[in-house]
Amino acid sequence: MDVPVHFFLMLSAAMFFIGVFGFIIRRNMITLLMAVELMLNAVNINFVVFNRFLYPDYFEGFFFALFAIAIAAAETSVAIAIIINVYRKIRSIEADDVAEMKH
Repeated sequence: MDVPVHFFLMLSAAMFFIGVFGFIIRRNMITLLMAVELMLNAVNINFVVFNRFLYPDYFEGFFFALFAIAIAAAETSVAIAIIINVYRKIRSIEADDVAEMKH
């Protein structure tokens, strides 16, 4: 039994908007990072779904998703390193406290 495309697209849209909501509402930098990762994973679902249903014999969507996962892993490691350095400097990981470092 094949699952219809719109189920995957609804899941992806829900994940993306939960990520946007988390990014707008939260002020903790770890939570902001998790929200961005949730949005990137929603995009990866779209890559794979559109590839599977539009071009089932080709693997471009899967390769785009793998490339995006690799980029997200590198981005996460750099972001965690920055968050650790910020915590060492000001003993807080709240985004509002980091904004005060500019002054």
